[in-house]
Parts: sequence; structure tokens; C-alpha cells
Amino acid sequence: MMESPQSAPLSMEELHEAWPVLSIDERLEGFRLLPTPVKDDFFLGLSAREQAELILHLEPAERRTWVRLLPPDDLADLVQAVEPEQADSILTQLDDASRREVNVLLAYAEDDAGGLMNPRFARVRPDMTIDEAIGYLRKQARERVETVYYAYVLDAEQHLLGVLSLRQLFQAASDKRVANVMQRDVITVSEDTDQEAVSRLFTEHGFMALPVLDAQQRMKGIVTVDDIVDVVQEEATEDIQKAGGMEALEAPYFEVGFFGMLKKRIGWLLVLFLGQMLTATAMSSFEDEIATAVVLSLFVPLIISSGGNSGSQASTLIIRSLALGEMRLKDWWRVARRELLSGLVLGLVLGVVGLGRILVWNSITGIYGEHALALGITVALSVLGVVTFGTLAGSMLPLLLRRCGFDPASASAPFVATLVDVSGVVIYFTVASLLLRGTLL
Repeated sequence: MMESPQSAPLSMEELHEAWPVLSIDERLEGFRLLPTPVKDDFFLGLSAREQAELILHLEPAERRTWVRLLPPDDLADLVQAVEPEQADSILTQLDDASRREVNVLLAYAEDDAGGLMNPRFARVRPDMTIDEAIGYLRKQARERVETVYYAYVLDAEQHLLGVLSLRQLFQAASDKRVANVMQRDVITVSEDTDQEAVSRLFTEHGFMALPVLDAQQRMKGIVTVDDIVDVVQEEATEDIQKAGGMEALEAPYFEVGFFGMLKKRIGWLLVLFLGQMLTATAMSSFEDEIATAVVLSLFVPLIISSGGNSGSQASTLIIRSLALGEMRLKDWWRVARRELLSGLVLGLVLGVVGLGRILVWNSITGIYGEHALALGITVALSVLGVVTFGTLAGSMLPLLLRRCGFDPASASAPFVATLVDVSGVVIYFTVASLLLRGTLL
């Protein structure tokens, strides 16, 4: 339990460390114990879901203060994090202008640039002098604009003409016109640009903010770098969860209910379980070979795990490269050639190690008898084939899914492993049938 209100104030670091394990009542109590100067920083550092939870448990008079502290884009995130009936109780705390701004943002898809942007940005006119522009920016910063990275030059119809950094403003002669100093070649995004594409632009160019334009090239807002930090974390978390063979969670681990967690996990587990049944079916097709040479079954886990591991590696590499924009669909042939060669080399190395292990162990124990060399070659060639196939399948499946319009992260490592398990059994026993016929078989 948190300390009573009579206790010494908490530090922001102490409350932040304890926050994940506290109940809502303890969070509320701890928040009220924070020193006044740091409360704003702590509240602004919370996720939208945590802010919403806190606000909804405050008294109406307190609620208004904290709601109005947030900029419109953060308010839109907060409203999207609560139930529809709770959203009204938050929106009613806003003034008319702020409510209109938030409602405009809520009309955009959450994952698009329009849903990320802040409609409050610093703007100047092209005919202003530099001194007039600086004075106008100072006025905007006092009244509504909270983030000033760049000054955007707009005409009367709000079309974007150019941009000025604060450094350019202060270095320019005071009597010069904005139009003579501004940079006209501006990188922009449209309202419906996906957040992953926006994050790549920030990474490539090192911007602090990007302007968002509508279809008529009118400026609607800016996406700032702090928003993109959250996007990158969200996208990486989603990809990792999908690669683990489950649906992406929409909330932190402890905030997802027990049955909600089961629902996220059971779907893929059932698919993978049914897929593993195909492995048993494949093995049943070679039951005569297994009955004749039981020793073959000893190496089944080795064979299929080698293929599954190599496939999972390749799948993870390609999924991440697609997410970072390091490759495009038209690069599939380059990827296939590279991964085919990688699979052959990796399979050769593992196959040689497997052959060596069988021969050494047989020389010590004699467990494999006179056919140890033939058995070792069978295992080595099977590993070579399975690893090569696994590497190629693991690299091509994400590209195929992207081509079909699906999320490449759905080509999760467990799914690739299941696919390679079945093919691994077929490759192994086919090689064994060819090489060991007339000896062990």
C-alpha cells in the first residue's frame, strides 16, 4: 500500500518504479502525494491508457485541470483509450475550440499521420519581416502552440509555401522578408500516410517534426518526433508479439484480462497444433522404415529443429528488414539467392558437425554398428537439405504475405518452424530410403 497523505511527498522516480504493480486507488493516492512542481511531468509521461484511467477516477473539478493540460493529439489518444460512454465525460471538460480539434483528429485512422498530428503549429506569412515573424511566433507560443521546432510559411488558403527553422530565423537579417529566407523544398506527408512510413522519414532525415497536408495541399498539422518514438515502440512490440505466434496485445501485459490474454494466444496455438499433426502424419508414412531401423527415429528431433531454427532466423531477419524499409518486394530474387547460398553453407557446417558426432560417438560406444558412416552421411545430407529449405522458406514467406496484403509479422517463427517440421521429416526419410536401402532398410 502507498503511504498516507500525511507522509512525506514521493519522488517522481519512486512512483514511476512502483506504478506497474499499484492498484488504481494506490496510483491515485501516490499521484496526489507527488510534489506540485513534478506532477505535470509525471502525468504527461504516462501512456494514454494510464492517463485515462487516472482522469476517470479524479473528481470532476480535478479532471478538468488535467484534461486541459494535454495537447489535442494526446487528447485524441486518450479518448480512443476509453469506452465510448466514458469519452463524453472527457470531451465535456474541453472548451469548444479544443473539442473541435479533438473531434477532427478522431475522424482519422489511429495509425495514420492524420491521427498522430497536432493541429497546433507555428505559422507565419511570407510577406512578414524576420522581426515580425519572431514577434508573431512569440505570441503563438504564449497562447496555444506548445511545440515550436519550425515555423511553417502559409498563404491565405493555408497552403504550405515553405519552412523556417528557428536557427534560420535568428540568423537572418531582421529586415528581410520570410519569403526570401524560407526553404521551399519541404518534405511532407499526407493525412493517410501510415505511421510506419512516417517513422522511416524521421529516421532517414533526422527531423524534429513533419508537416501533414490534405489532398488540396493545405497544411493540417505536424507530427512530432516524440509521437514517433511511441509509434516505433508500439510497432516493434506488435511485431515481436506476432513473431512469437500470437495476436498483438493492445495494452500492457498486466492490463490485459486473463480471458483476453487467452483469446490472443489460443488462435495461433491451435493453428500450430494442427500443423504439428501433419508432422505425425508425415512420420506415419514412413512407419515401415522406422520399424526396420529404429535408430532413424533418434535423429528426427535433430533434423527438424535444425530446419526450424534456420527458418526462424531467416523469417526474423526479413520481417525486421521489411519493417525498417531496408528491402522491397521487388528485391525478392536477391533475397532468395542470398538465403539459398546461406542455407547451403549453414546446412553444410551443421551437417559436417552431425556426421562427426555420429562417427566419434560410434567409435566410443559402437552404438550404431557397422553402418555408422552411412547413417552419418544420411543425417548430414538431410540436415543440409532441411536447413536450406528452412532458410529459403523462412525468407520467402514474409515477402509472400506482404505481396498478398497481410502483415509480414504473421509469418511468425513458430509458423515457419511448423512448416519446416513437416518438410524436414519428408526430406530425412526420403534421403534415408535412398541411401540406406539394402543396408539398414
